[in-house]
Amino acid sequence: MKYIVVLGDGMADWKISALNNKTCLEAAVTNTLNKLAPVSEVGLCKTVPDGMKPGSDVANMSVLGFNPKDYYTGRSPLEAVSMGIKLTDTDVTLRCNLVTLSEEKKYEDRTMLDYSAGEISTEEAAELISFLKNSLDDEKFTFYPGISYRHCLVVKDGVTAHDLTPPHDISDRKITEHLPKGKLGDAYLAMMKKSAEIMADHPVNLKRIAEGKKPANSIWLWGEGTKPALSPFEKMRGLKGGIISAVDLVKGIGMLADMEIIDVEGATGNYDTDFKGKAIAAADALISGLDFVYIHMEAPDECGHHGDIEHKIYSIEQIDKIVIPTLIERLSAAGGNFAVLVTPDHPTPCACKTHVSEPVPYLIYTNARNMGNGAQRYTEDEAAKTGQYVADGYKLIERLLSVK
Repeated sequence: MKYIVVLGDGMADWKISALNNKTCLEAAVTNTLNKLAPVSEVGLCKTVPDGMKPGSDVANMSVLGFNPKDYYTGRSPLEAVSMGIKLTDTDVTLRCNLVTLSEEKKYEDRTMLDYSAGEISTEEAAELISFLKNSLDDEKFTFYPGISYRHCLVVKDGVTAHDLTPPHDISDRKITEHLPKGKLGDAYLAMMKKSAEIMADHPVNLKRIAEGKKPANSIWLWGEGTKPALSPFEKMRGLKGGIISAVDLVKGIGMLADMEIIDVEGATGNYDTDFKGKAIAAADALISGLDFVYIHMEAPDECGHHGDIEHKIYSIEQIDKIVIPTLIERLSAAGGNFAVLVTPDHPTPCACKTHVSEPVPYLIYTNARNMGNGAQRYTEDEAAKTGQYVADGYKLIERLLSVK
């Protein structure tokens, strides 16, 4: 038996008046999932434990079968691992976003216009981070370049327990009440202010402004954490596993779990990603020896953060029209049985442009037998109607792996 998770990051949503009071899942044309739902187990799963924030870090860890309450040490260190940063036990890491703020004279009065600086390119971002390193790096603080707007700050002999707000939680809102607080809060804020001062007239930003794009006119620090450790996936589950993702966060979880990281050319982490390339890579990895592959699709989440209903629906439709059929066709042609779990990690409603902790709809399909439990479609409402509920998100994988 081969096992696949198709993770549509942030795919679940709230009812949207512009869609005649439908969610994006309900409004999308999902012929494949509609065909699978009546013969699949469909239900709801609570992926974010009570008392924890609904980040993609916590939620993806849950879906992969790791109890966040046992394993979670912060978001940024997961990304740092994927970036190849060697951490000591006393290092603290923070996510460093390149963002677009409004331009009020006083930094504290500015508004978070874009948490991603207009999805700045990796090449442009690398130039800006290199520039910042020359001005801000010292014996205690070191910046590392990542992908697009996602970067890392490592603090030597650091401390945690700061009050740091994810920038995507305050889109279109003033940053006044969301500035860093805690022991190193003043130092973090000073770096953020300094970055805004020195990046304003950087050639990369002047060029972006001339082209009608949003400038990366500040850094934003959040997501602190310490060096993590996960149990090897194969040791826990007896299966050789792989991860396909365009984002460092999910790759980092896979690397810490000693899973194979499968890179796909054209994987971007947004709705322009190579959906088919990811599906083909997953199927080929399973056919050639892996037992389990986790395909992470960031696109619906990014669209939710931008309130982009049109492209969120498009992303869901691409998963339905391309990813799932490609997997089923290639695995069916290869022979043998397989089971597929389709789920979001958390909802990212377009109305609030950030994550929420509500349960997510999941679907488990296998070519080995009929698992139908009453659902006629794969939607939030249909999942709720079945009465099937997984209260501990990290146990959802056990329902998938119980399919024999």
